[in-house]
Amino acid sequence: MSMTSERSLIGCALALTVASGAAAEVPRVATDIAPVHGLVARVMDGLGEPDLVVQPGASPHDYSMRPSEARALEQADAVFWIGPALEPWLDETIDTLASDALVVELLDAPGLVTLEFREGAVFDDHDHDHGGEAHADGDHAHDEDHADHDHEDHADHGHEDGHDEHASHDGEGHDEAHADHAGHDHGHAHDGLDPHAWLDPENGKIWLELIAEELATLDPENAETYRANATAGQGEIDAAVSEARETLASAGEIEFVVFHDAYHYFENRFGISASGAISLSDASDPSPARIEEVRDRVRDLGVACVFSEPQFNQSVVETVTEGTEARAAVIDPIGFELEVGPDFYPALIRSIAEDIAGCAS
Repeated sequence: MSMTSERSLIGCALALTVASGAAAEVPRVATDIAPVHGLVARVMDGLGEPDLVVQPGASPHDYSMRPSEARALEQADAVFWIGPALEPWLDETIDTLASDALVVELLDAPGLVTLEFREGAVFDDHDHDHGGEAHADGDHAHDEDHADHDHEDHADHGHEDGHDEHASHDGEGHDEAHADHAGHDHGHAHDGLDPHAWLDPENGKIWLELIAEELATLDPENAETYRANATAGQGEIDAAVSEARETLASAGEIEFVVFHDAYHYFENRFGISASGAISLSDASDPSPARIEEVRDRVRDLGVACVFSEPQFNQSVVETVTEGTEARAAVIDPIGFELEVGPDFYPALIRSIAEDIAGCAS
């Protein structure tokens, strides 16, 4: 082998070593649901990929983690999740498996647009604050409800020495955490803050900035990239919002009913109104009286569409539409059919608008 060739090989080896060292500095990140994963993936684009705990097609309200998802939490340097208002089962699991990680509850983000749960199975016009007028000062009932709920690391954003090294957990630990979760009470309170805040794209933009700043603190060497990615992602969300508005405007006035009351934020941002929801906001089984009330609403208003969701049983939607002119269609607040990754969140906003507008065609 010539000296030149040998130097080239050594140079390549050194370059690979340096690249591997740089990649190792990027924090390992776990996220709860696909919309949050998409936002974090956009901020980390070109540097690394976050892990996803709740897989697409599953409901975040009630989920049984697999061992690989538990490992993602215990190996994480940072965890971004909506919070216990959406996933009460995940709260203790994060405390157990990600005790050394930075844990960020996104519903606690300053300046977030927040809405209260709607009451009843059918909605009136006063249930919608069209144009996005809602609580946006970050000082809402959720803060009071969770004033005593602080992960030790989250109280000071978790930036403590040693977050790069996690205590090891063997397979038995995974099984114990999984068993504890399996028996966890999945109940939700049906009043207070509506946790489906990711369906307001303005909140998505707020979270991009928050995620970038948290990761920049953990990984200062790549801070500029995180911030630049967040800014680019905000522009992509703005473009998706413009497209969604055009899509919804082209469909005209639409009467529709949703499977569960998850779309208040989307309706509020885009100035549309669901006529009712078959199930409560946590997607718990509706009572026969609630189903009958929604069915009467569908018949009386001539509702065009009753939306089911891929995560839940479709039979109740068939019961509601039976004997009416309404047709069943599918809408998904989690984006089951969308590819996860940095382009996910804008695609989700466009997809929901297209699904709602499609029921008018």
